[in-house]
Amino acid sequence: MNRSEDASWGRVLPWFIPCFIIVGWQLLSWAGMIPERILPAPSKIIEAALKMMVTGELYDHMSISLSRALAGFLIGGLIGFLFGLFNGVFRISELVFDTSIQMLRNIPHLALIPLVILWFGIGETSKIFLVALGVLFPVYINTYHGIKSVDKSLIEMGKAYGLKGKKLFFHVILPGSMSSILVGIRFSLGVMWLTLIVAETISASSGIGYMAMNAREFMQMDVILLSILIYAAFGKVSDVIARYFETKLLKWNA
Repeated sequence: MNRSEDASWGRVLPWFIPCFIIVGWQLLSWAGMIPERILPAPSKIIEAALKMMVTGELYDHMSISLSRALAGFLIGGLIGFLFGLFNGVFRISELVFDTSIQMLRNIPHLALIPLVILWFGIGETSKIFLVALGVLFPVYINTYHGIKSVDKSLIEMGKAYGLKGKKLFFHVILPGSMSSILVGIRFSLGVMWLTLIVAETISASSGIGYMAMNAREFMQMDVILLSILIYAAFGKVSDVIARYFETKLLKWNA
């Protein structure tokens, strides 16, 4: 098998099981083996999506959820990266902040929802705060670990070639820790969507989670499943984007 054939199979094979499940699901629904009140057919879900797209409701909920996710990810990711960076590079920063961050990291951030609602209400701030809090710790721990795990011999070699300060950091330490940092980002993307799902189903008046909970009140199973599939699609797209940047920034691993 040549390289082009291998690349073609690499693009096709990951979608084999999802397509098989969807086709089987549709066939079993048509045969009446899966009751519609329990699990509507994929065709019914597509119909529900088209109806909501015509009214603009689907776009509104998706854009609101996406904006919350991106805002929380940027805020939490930046804070986590900066703390991981400073604690990994500077010993005094590590002594001052690391213990406190590790203590906070062991508190389930979703358990703070009642407190966050009392603090911020059910507006945008509460949901963005929860997403940022969930994203912060995976980015922090992987950035911190990545910098601490850089091969000391590489640092010594860099110093031997006259690198120090910023040049040593950007040419040796940051590239050496980039793999761990990107793992933290990919993991935090999953936490981001998980947190948003919970936040929107408990304390929201808009967004995909609210759409699902509202559909539950009227027993609209097709809309509930549509919401779940949208979250799955968002998660897959965000992971693909993260993997793209991973291949670009870690060319030596390709």
